[in-house]
Formats: sequence, structure tokens, C-alpha cells
Amino acid sequence: MEAELIIEGIYMVGGPDISYPEDATVFIVDCRGKLLMIDCGAGNSASLLIDNIKETGLDPRSISTLILTHSHVDHIGAVQYFREKYHCKVVAHDRDADAIEKGDPKRTAAGWYGVKLPQTTVDLRLKAEHEMLTIGNQEVHCLHTPGHTPGSIAVYLDRAGQRVLFGQDIHGPFHPEFGSDIGDWRESMEMLIALKADILCEGHFGIYSPQAKVERYIRGYIDRHAAQ
Repeated sequence: MEAELIIEGIYMVGGPDISYPEDATVFIVDCRGKLLMIDCGAGNSASLLIDNIKETGLDPRSISTLILTHSHVDHIGAVQYFREKYHCKVVAHDRDADAIEKGDPKRTAAGWYGVKLPQTTVDLRLKAEHEMLTIGNQEVHCLHTPGHTPGSIAVYLDRAGQRVLFGQDIHGPFHPEFGSDIGDWRESMEMLIALKADILCEGHFGIYSPQAKVERYIRGYIDRHAAQ
């Protein structure tokens, strides 16, 4: 499948049905001359992701920032490739950054996938609950949303009158090897609901809109994990 246009200048360029079965969803945001990449797949599909970006009419050489929403290999497997090829700044939360830099097989879930994650560098470690980046002409908000992993983040921005939320792995899963905390996760999900996003880009299950459907999707998982 080809890249999917979500809203003006925002594309899904990777994911299980677009690039590679083991890839989490991958997004490109055109920020007027600079590109923001959100996650980068499991690693085997880097060249296909590049082709998909080119098919949108965007130039992958303009990727200036790569935000990693958390440390799992299906989201970060190609990080070193993109950092070296395009010299982009890699951004992750401080609480997941060590696992990313060391290629920790448990915290990155690389052991689950039977792969070895190369060590890489996180150029910017986010530490606050809410931090804002300016990329080109776009304000990009990064929220610390621990639960799935200690350093999970969600990204949101406003575009064409719509709030777009890159919530990524809202659904979990939760496991001691990941450092998961279901209580933290519930609080994080309530914080995402409070954003009143019009469009949700999820880590494995695609795009949800409008706002009522976004909230229903998130609350569905809160209800599902209520007993835990």
C-alpha cells in the first residue's frame, strides 16, 4: 500500500499494512521546508519508508527531527539508519533514552522480535511532562505519557483547524520487562482524552476521527483494563 494522507501535510508512510508487517505506524509531518518523522518502524523497511515519503512529493532529505514515542523496536528499529543518512535530531523521553542508546533487549522488546537493536544516540532527552518543539513553522507538543513504558510520549499538533494526536501504543501491552505501570497508564489516557483531539494516529491500528470516536477508542481500552 501507498502512503496515506491524514490531513494537510501529514501522512502515514509506514505500518503493518503499508510498509512491513512488524512495523508500528510511521508518520511524516511537513513543517514548511522541514519534515518531522514520528517513529521509524522495526528496521527492515527503511528503504520502503523512504520511497513512500518520496511518493507524497516530500523530500526525505528534509527530515530534521525524528521523535521516538517509546523504546520498542517496532517503533525505533531504523533510528540509526535515518540519523546517519539524514543527520536528523533524534528525540525521546529521558526515561526510555538509556534503553534506546544501549539497545537493551528487554526494554526495547528486541528479544521478543528476535533481533538485535544497534546502539544509537538520543540527541534530545525530554524530561518535563509537557515540552514544545518548534520545527519549521510548526509548534509540536510532546507529552510524557508513562504506562506502556516509563518514557512513553504522545505528540500532538494543530493543523488546518484540527488537533492531531499521535497517541501511538494506547492499547498497551503491559509487561514487567517493559517497566509498564497500569496506574500511570490510566492517568496518561485521561490526559490524552482531555486534549479533545479531532484525529488520533494510533501505533498499530490506524487513524480515528472525529473527536467522539477518538475518546471512545481510548475509553474502550481504559474499560478493558479496569480490573488490572
